[in-house]
Amino acid sequence: MTFNLILKYLLSAGIITLVSETVKRSDKAGALLAALPFVSIITLFWVHYESSPEVRAQKTGDHMWYIFWYVLPTLPMFLLFPTFQRWWGFYGALGGSAVLTVGLFALLRVVTGRFGVML
Repeated sequence: MTFNLILKYLLSAGIITLVSETVKRSDKAGALLAALPFVSIITLFWVHYESSPEVRAQKTGDHMWYIFWYVLPTLPMFLLFPTFQRWWGFYGALGGSAVLTVGLFALLRVVTGRFGVML
């Protein structure tokens, strides 16, 4: 296993641990950390670092473009999860949120395709 891969694992685990430990102390602070685009920024860094100069700008630009579009269908899940949890419990809310998000991804693909945005 290469040093870069080990570093990626440790960094990812560290962020998840930081957020989950922060939530124990403050729901608001934990949510703020979770909402920050750590994963996107770290991934952007690694794609830049590991790509050849010829494809670097295209790869990083495409990555950010797709993140923008793929975030949109996930947003309703954050608003509806608390209601789903009251109705169906924790696991039901996870399942309902997953089904909702998959459906919204499909809808997004159809709608954006009509405007020439291919996802």
